[in-house]
Amino acid sequence: MQAFSDERMAVMPKHILLVQDMTGYGKVALAAIMPVLSHMGHHVYTLPTAIVSNTLDYGQFEILELTDYMRRTLAVWKNLGFSFEAISTGFIVSEEQAALVAELCRESAAKGCTVFVDPVMGDEGKLYNGVTEATVDHMRAMVAVADYVMPNYTEAAYLAGAPILENLSRAQADALVDHLRGLGAKSVLITSAKVDGQFCVVGYDHGRGERFLLPFEMVPVFFSGTGDLFSGILTGRVLDGMPLQEAVQYAMDAIRVMILRNKDNEDHYVGIPIETCLDVLK
Repeated sequence: MQAFSDERMAVMPKHILLVQDMTGYGKVALAAIMPVLSHMGHHVYTLPTAIVSNTLDYGQFEILELTDYMRRTLAVWKNLGFSFEAISTGFIVSEEQAALVAELCRESAAKGCTVFVDPVMGDEGKLYNGVTEATVDHMRAMVAVADYVMPNYTEAAYLAGAPILENLSRAQADALVDHLRGLGAKSVLITSAKVDGQFCVVGYDHGRGERFLLPFEMVPVFFSGTGDLFSGILTGRVLDGMPLQEAVQYAMDAIRVMILRNKDNEDHYVGIPIETCLDVLK
């Protein structure tokens, strides 16, 4: 993986609000993304959507929704004059919470804030434990306010109401991207898609008006939270000024290195120990 240009040193760090869940055990969501963006030099604020006992892959978990806390916190921050140059959203628990976060994103976007949406719902053809069809509707509301939306293929198919296929043609992949653009998203990234037999990220760069497809070799090792890491790395590099396609490739390469470094770990459900891998983010 190539190091980012020294020109990054001239880029001012951004104030980024992370609207994600916090796990009691597991390097996912806030626990995965905060170290990444802090290491990149950005100023990080967190607005937890829920406290989750552990990563959902363990099969048993407890979730405490924090919508009331979020509303009160936003009121405090407004009084304090806090503002953000970017908002990154992840797991949204309820319709009420989705409406609150979507309104926050709309108000912030009107002031020049960039909105990144990772519609966390499922993977490998199914929704995550504890995620219902109602969550899909909530996430569509988030996609509508996104400058950048980055679902995996399963999530993209659920958002579009499309069948989940083992293999897509390029035309089908582009049509799926266009459906998410039709929901309101500007730039779209669909990760872990299999197009013409090749795993890839399919995307559309709104700023350049360009479609792209970046292939990758799938590492046959599962870790919880790799999508969160992709979101965090991509967000940081885009805000650093890296072009979107280059930022996608950078994030894919970084996560591949992290997976290979930790592939022999005994417990993959806990996620990648990101603090030991920050040296990868050159």
